[in-house]
Amino acid sequence: MRRVITYGTYDLLHYGHIELLRRAREMGDYLIVALSTDEFNKLKNKKSYYDYEQRKMMLESIRYVDLVIPENDWEQKKTDVSKFEVDTFVMGHDWEGEFDFLKDQCEVVYVKRTEGISTTQIKKELYGRDAK
Repeated sequence: MRRVITYGTYDLLHYGHIELLRRAREMGDYLIVALSTDEFNKLKNKKSYYDYEQRKMMLESIRYVDLVIPENDWEQKKTDVSKFEVDTFVMGHDWEGEFDFLKDQCEVVYVKRTEGISTTQIKKELYGRDAK
């Protein structure tokens, strides 16, 4: 069984998120999503519209996702890759090179994000400012 992991906040779930999850799932047989907790988002100066449990429930309802785990800090990635016996680590291309330190543990893939959509864009259009 080929295991894939990705990380994110997944707030204001949109078709770009679904597309990333679909493409990540195509890279293996089992997709793990590490979902940023509300506490971790505060450390990143991010505020989610939905709380962790609501975002987790939405992700768990997506057919491409097999397991949702909490992301509590930046350092847990190495541990998660080992603990869940991950074969492929997937992130959006805007993180290119940031997680290359995992290449000694698994394949690291940066996928092109879906053009024309982002949570930041949605928040900007809804609230008239560049919200994180």
